[in-house]
Amino acid sequence: ADGGADHRCTNLSCPAQFVGLRAHFSQRTAMDIQGLGDKLIAALVEGKLVTTLADLYTLDLAKLLKVPRMGEKSAQNLLEQIDKSRKTTLRRFLYALGIRHVGEATAKALALTFPDVRRFYTLSAEELQAVRDVGPEVAASVYRFFQQEQNRAVIERLLGAGIVPEAEKAPEQSGPFSGKTVVLTGGLSSLSRDDAKAEVEKRGGRVSGSVSKKTDLVVAGEDAGSKLAKAKELGVKVVDEAEFLKMIGR
Repeated sequence: ADGGADHRCTNLSCPAQFVGLRAHFSQRTAMDIQGLGDKLIAALVEGKLVTTLADLYTLDLAKLLKVPRMGEKSAQNLLEQIDKSRKTTLRRFLYALGIRHVGEATAKALALTFPDVRRFYTLSAEELQAVRDVGPEVAASVYRFFQQEQNRAVIERLLGAGIVPEAEKAPEQSGPFSGKTVVLTGGLSSLSRDDAKAEVEKRGGRVSGSVSKKTDLVVAGEDAGSKLAKAKELGVKVVDEAEFLKMIGR
């Protein structure tokens, strides 16, 4: 497994789970709801305005203005962010649910294999384990999560609130990174690390955090340090930012 959410209570209806999940659900690589921080969630819970993730999508201006020190402009901005998050990908949605042992890479692998979230309600642990990079512990965790009626009920409420988790597009099979392991190091001036990673992945590559004999390519930005040195030592191909941009057609 690739780390990922590791919350002790696996029930989305459980208050302790909601408190643990709050920042995870809204973070950039999950549902990407800017402005929904720990303090605000705590205030929403304390004011009994939300008790599960699905309740976030029932918030309106009148409810938000009941929160201490919440101004109208901040409330409007938050509502816009929540509304924007309704359009997402299945990978982000699965990751946002905070399933134990399911990090971004595992969520992506699951979403590519099973393009409809409701399909997970009927999958066996064996079917889940057949997914690339999903071992028995991860498969069991995902299986248990979707077997809980309370979790399915919250998911149905989220879908009913207008969340549309779009199926993942399969990566290119003949792209410049197809089947290759790529390491990003140093700073890139023209795109963020997350965007660079996404560009590699949609072209069939896999991004790793460390250089080894199995690494096919290192993209070295400004101030690339030990990873660049390791790549040279192992004879791994290195490209600079300009060459990387050509490879992704920019």
